[in-house]
Amino acid sequence: MSIPLKDLIEKHCGGVVGGWDNLLGIVPGGSSVPILPKNMCEEVLMDFDSLKDAQSGLGTGAVIVMNKQTDVVQAISRFSKFYKHESCGQCTPCREGTTWMMNMMTRLEHGRAHEREIDMLLELTKQVEGKTICALGDAAAWPIQGLMRHFRPEVERRIAEYRAANGPVLFGGKLKKDVDFKYAVPDNLGANLVEPPRV
Repeated sequence: MSIPLKDLIEKHCGGVVGGWDNLLGIVPGGSSVPILPKNMCEEVLMDFDSLKDAQSGLGTGAVIVMNKQTDVVQAISRFSKFYKHESCGQCTPCREGTTWMMNMMTRLEHGRAHEREIDMLLELTKQVEGKTICALGDAAAWPIQGLMRHFRPEVERRIAEYRAANGPVLFGGKLKKDVDFKYAVPDNLGANLVEPPRV
């Protein structure tokens, strides 16, 4: 307890592949706690209070090190798939929330989302966190919160790249160009939809 995280990795665990400068982030307590970016890993101590102050935790104590070759969005998306699979389904916030979190993270992994869905996903995690019988709901929510807190620009970059290649994406991942105007289209889908002229 209270060993600096950097010392733990560098002196006792063989270091980061590619050296400390190649570090992207560390999940200090297994998949159930938020990731910490490199700059926070420089100083944080491996104890309850220090990690709580850093908005993370010791969790299971399984340290996950991610270097710059790691796709951090894909990694957190995998966490969300794991928690969706592990949910027993008893609590509605967890049963429904882990499904929504997994689906949204899968789309964000590829950039097929609207920018506002990032905040919608964060709000969803708040509706699951602390509202379940066991801690699985918290464990599913916290990694996503950490990703958005420290790596949101990476998620936004993916969305921008996908939009540039495929056109605007509406809420739920539907492409604007694929909207069928034979059906009612809500005004709040995130794009200024104008029905094309009838031929």
